[in-house]
Amino acid sequence: MTRPPVPPFSREDAILMVRMAEDAWNGRDPDRVAMAYTPDTVWLNRSDFLHGRDQVQAFLARKWQAKKDYRLIKALWCPATDRIAVRFCYEWHDVAGRWFRSHGNEK
Repeated sequence: MTRPPVPPFSREDAILMVRMAEDAWNGRDPDRVAMAYTPDTVWLNRSDFLHGRDQVQAFLARKWQAKKDYRLIKALWCPATDRIAVRFCYEWHDVAGRWFRSHGNEK
């Protein structure tokens, strides 16, 4: 596997990073997605604080088990040389077949 772009980011690098993240999340493989984050990563997801890759991996496994046909779209929002921000939208349905859509920003 080729190492993903690292800062400083060109606009093209930032777009590539967003596409790579989108592809990984849409693959719904918790191991693959968790490896994109540092071993000591800290996430805030609504009211949950996740610490480290193991917690991220477990969280994603639960998430994708409950959220059927999960599909994510990411768009570059604010590129900079040392960090990027993206807008995201994802859709999924529950076991009863009800569809949901969520939107947000992340950096």
